[in-house]
Amino acid sequence: MSHAWHDKIPQAARDYIAERRLDEVECIVADIAGVARGKAMPASKFAFQEQFFLPNSIFLQTITGEWTDNPMGAFTEPDMILTPDFTTATAAPWTADITLQVIHDVNDQQGNPVPLAPRNLLKQIVALYEAEGWKPIIAPEMEFFLVARNIDPNQPIIPPMGRSGRRVAGKQAYSMSAVDEYGKVIDDIYDFAELQGLEIDGILQEGGAGQVEINLAHGDPVNLADQIFYFKRLIREAALRHDCFATFMAKPIEGEPGSAMHIHQSVIDTKTGKNIFSNPDGSETDAFMHCIAGLQNHLPAVIALLAPYVNSYRRYVPDFAAPINLEWGRDNRTTGLRVPISGPEARRIENRLAGMDCNPYLGIAASLACAYLGLKEKKAPYPECKGDAYMSAEDLPYNLGDALDLMGGSDPVRAVLGEDFCSVYEAVKRNEYKEFLQVISPWEREHLLLNV
Repeated sequence: MSHAWHDKIPQAARDYIAERRLDEVECIVADIAGVARGKAMPASKFAFQEQFFLPNSIFLQTITGEWTDNPMGAFTEPDMILTPDFTTATAAPWTADITLQVIHDVNDQQGNPVPLAPRNLLKQIVALYEAEGWKPIIAPEMEFFLVARNIDPNQPIIPPMGRSGRRVAGKQAYSMSAVDEYGKVIDDIYDFAELQGLEIDGILQEGGAGQVEINLAHGDPVNLADQIFYFKRLIREAALRHDCFATFMAKPIEGEPGSAMHIHQSVIDTKTGKNIFSNPDGSETDAFMHCIAGLQNHLPAVIALLAPYVNSYRRYVPDFAAPINLEWGRDNRTTGLRVPISGPEARRIENRLAGMDCNPYLGIAASLACAYLGLKEKKAPYPECKGDAYMSAEDLPYNLGDALDLMGGSDPVRAVLGEDFCSVYEAVKRNEYKEFLQVISPWEREHLLLNV
């Protein structure tokens, strides 16, 4: 067997294989939902296969598995060419045998990046920054719930059983004993992350019952989106080992807070290595204000990417610690755009609007695209909000249909994201929304059946 490719993979993956026999390689890409799709093959076969093929229709599938008509023409399902990005090779430590996962680049048969692939879209946005001499830096926060196993969709989701033998309680934000309640799951998350070479910056109990937050160190957007893609899978696997589910739904439990994917973002000048948000004297630059304005002006048109499902909009309700506004403020957690306390070199904007149910590649691409448009347009933001922004005007769409309308009507956003991507994304999401509207809910049966 050829081991030449072993030299191209990260150290953590090499350490995982070490002297053991590698059994299998999972060749994967993220679809529109951020679900891993691809092929698993024996390692001996992978060693001699430089590429493999998947039909472009994997980007036309809804979350329910339905197929959307291709808005770009005939549904002929041409093959795309997938080639391994060896820098992404990582262990799949929950499998019974020795397995590696490798994210693949997706090109058409002429060698061009397929614009529908979410990872390609993020690379495309990063390239816009690079063309200006900028390098975007992000740091994501991941919130999720550990919940009791739910095998009947008609039953509400409830918190998991803790080690105390009681259901995990809510309203225990930052409590260490609350984290200890499901410590075995957390231990496995740490162990899996270490074996995969993924770095956790911090882990804490959030406000919801069984709600956990994991923070990642700042860095390159594509690399961090890859990490979130991997983390979602490893967290689910860790939970299943301990008879519970991990869910990244934006609002899984009625009456509990939702789960966000906060995105901290800044921009580095590639020549100087300095943060373009700070002047030499430490003060805020015009570019900093332009970025805030770009987010305020263009976020409504990308909410369909940050809140991609009907459930996502249940998070955008007052008094549940979710920002439902486009206000900005320094160290103000009620604003949708928060400027955390930091030194000048770490000055950044925290976009608090994205839900954890978003595809990480698309959520980060959308947020960076808005900031990029702001840097190019050079507009001033609204005045800083110094009070309670929860009371602000409702700036955002409140359902998926309205969000898609805003996306469809924004020429600047469609120009940076690409017309082909936007039309396919909108087609997939309209299909999902239509399916949802055909489902009769318990609320309707309870209140309308005998009363109207």
